[in-house]
Amino acid sequence: MPDPELVEAIRAVLVASPFHGEGHRKVWARLRLQGVRTSKARVLRLMREHDLLAPSRVGSPRGPRNHDGTILPDAVDTIWGTDMTTTWTGEGQAAVFVAVDHHSAGCVGLHAARRGTRFEALEPLRQGVRQHFGGFTKGIAAGLALRHDHGSQYMSDAFQGELEFLGIESSPAFVRAPEGNGCAERFIRTLKENLLL
Repeated sequence: MPDPELVEAIRAVLVASPFHGEGHRKVWARLRLQGVRTSKARVLRLMREHDLLAPSRVGSPRGPRNHDGTILPDAVDTIWGTDMTTTWTGEGQAAVFVAVDHHSAGCVGLHAARRGTRFEALEPLRQGVRQHFGGFTKGIAAGLALRHDHGSQYMSDAFQGELEFLGIESSPAFVRAPEGNGCAERFIRTLKENLLL
């Protein structure tokens, strides 16, 4: 397929997609589903030449780094990350809480609620503990660490008490350093880009 025809096929994929900010890999995969055979490198080149790539943010350094960006556990169920976001629905604002495994980047728990309380923040962890550790008893998740920010839900006595009951080590990220919980932050960004906004 000549380049101009492929560019039109790429544009059609982008227009037909319900999501915002598709990258070249997703576009290439959708083209393959439509029977268009080409390489990822060619799709990237054409999208770059025709200004069709997803927008990317370039940050500027703001002082010394608190974290080198390398939280790489050796196995699943050793470090999880949790975070929350809010979104608007037809019924008003909703809080969405997630728990993500830092090794596999898989979602271990997801919970949406009208209010974003400390009890709602615990729900994705409870889901993950039941599924990955087979129950919900004292010390069942010993050896698991949980990365979270310094939000009031996560620093509350109820939240910290339940972590202690389950044997989960609380591991707060550095203040103003979201890369310390980058796995959960990235999951929420993808969730927002593809489903919530």
